[in-house]
Amino acid sequence: MAVAVFLFLGAGGPNPGLRDQVAALGWGRANIASFGGDPGTVTIFGESAGGMSVTTLLSMPRAKALFKRVIAQSGAGHHALTPATATRVGGYLADKLGVAADRKAIAKVSIEKITEAQVALSTEAFTVPDPVKWGEVAANLMPFEPVIDGELLPALPIAGIAAGAGSHVDLLVGTNLEEQRLFMVPNGAIGYISSTIVDMAAAAYRLPADAVEIYRSSRPDAKPGDLLAAISTDWFFRIPAIRLAEAHAKGAGSTHMYEFAWRSPLFDGKLGACHALEIGFAFDTLDASGTEKLTGPNPPQTLADAMHKAWVAFAKTGNPGWDGYDTESRTVMRFDERSSVVVNPASEERELWEGIR
Repeated sequence: MAVAVFLFLGAGGPNPGLRDQVAALGWGRANIASFGGDPGTVTIFGESAGGMSVTTLLSMPRAKALFKRVIAQSGAGHHALTPATATRVGGYLADKLGVAADRKAIAKVSIEKITEAQVALSTEAFTVPDPVKWGEVAANLMPFEPVIDGELLPALPIAGIAAGAGSHVDLLVGTNLEEQRLFMVPNGAIGYISSTIVDMAAAAYRLPADAVEIYRSSRPDAKPGDLLAAISTDWFFRIPAIRLAEAHAKGAGSTHMYEFAWRSPLFDGKLGACHALEIGFAFDTLDASGTEKLTGPNPPQTLADAMHKAWVAFAKTGNPGWDGYDTESRTVMRFDERSSVVVNPASEERELWEGIR
């Protein structure tokens, strides 16, 4: 629960969730040899908020030397709050619970009520992202995030990595082709998007005037909801992943990028290559119960074989099997039924975000 790991009320130690992760990694480093492991070749990886989490660890001085490799799936280094914003969010939570804004008072409230309040706050931030009320949450749409406390987390993770943090660590980072469709197709929202809404979103993201037309040019049959899904995917997922790869590629550790492009057949194919779809393929668990809720029936095992092999190879050697990423070649492995290396994918759309995201 995000409240438990990132609640900050202006006093006491922030980021207890990150502190727990550092403690666990420290224990692992000290004891892994007893289980036949090598403390010098630890790989950490996560998806979505987990991807943001491992990227945050990559930027933290206190986590240095606790792992050798990082895999960040659909989550990068753009999510953290200032202490002022985090304190404000903590106050909003206390107000919803009807208690004082301190940990002892909140700890007396049931988990069920805290969860309800957290969901209500998240919904409010998502539906009415007023920057006056929410600060940087209005852009991130996530009220509970790590806190830039100047000590454990000295800076926004992407800024720390750009300054050289984690430069010795090997990194594999990537996103799915159509991440945002998970949040727009099952609930039917994608069908209610108008051209006006797309234009407003592009303006809110500070994209240039021709941005929507550039996105439409590579999607000639796209409806307004499809365009918004593509633009939002870039804002929240793809561009942050690219910025992470760009920043990290300056260091000594290897940097590799991937893109997951296989499309789920569910919802008449509209679900597409959505958020979280790659997980069963990366773990090679397509036969696990529940996986079909995203993949549909009979997903391609050959794709799972290829992706899982790459993840294991990266964990062992730092090389998943294709050339590294840099700002000249921009080499990306595209995972699909027929996987292949692509160079500088969707470059015109990527260039729209220069200086913005």
